Amino acid sequence: MDQQHITLISFGYFEKDFLDKVTEAVRHEFKFSVRIKEGYLDLSEFYDPGRRQYNGNTLLKEMDTLALADSVKTLGLFNVDLFIPILTFIFGQAALGGNTGIASLYRLNNERYGMPANKNILLERFKKEVIHELGHTFGLTHCHTPNCVMRSSTYVEDIDLKEVHLCQGCRDSIV
Repeated sequence: MDQQHITLISFGYFEKDFLDKVTEAVRHEFKFSVRIKEGYLDLSEFYDPGRRQYNGNTLLKEMDTLALADSVKTLGLFNVDLFIPILTFIFGQAALGGNTGIASLYRLNNERYGMPANKNILLERFKKEVIHELGHTFGLTHCHTPNCVMRSSTYVEDIDLKEVHLCQGCRDSIV
């Protein structure tokens, strides 16, 4: 393994096989080795009872304190409903050109939208969201190429339309 790596910190339960597949997608896309760590946070301090959601801004700030010095980028993996004050919900968030980000599985489940469970779709959506947020940490903004993973996603249907890969323009722009 090379010296530089990306760290994914799992907060909450994720199946090992699921995390292994996310890890492989990240490794393939960014050409860094990827390490998985388990994290522990009292999420109650990030909970907004009025919204019944978790504040993505304060959670992202907390991730900054948990970023590992030996890691190129660190992304927290969650399964809670995230929001930022100006949006009803978010799938994830990252500091543009920063070292950290967050991604949540919570709104990626088919069951949330009255459809049958589908683990393959859930996995594909999460891989795309993790790669998208990591892309922001590498300095990538939202892309206008329809199938690029860096295209903005307001709804899960938007995520489904994207590929799990960066377009060539975004790949060439990574800082």
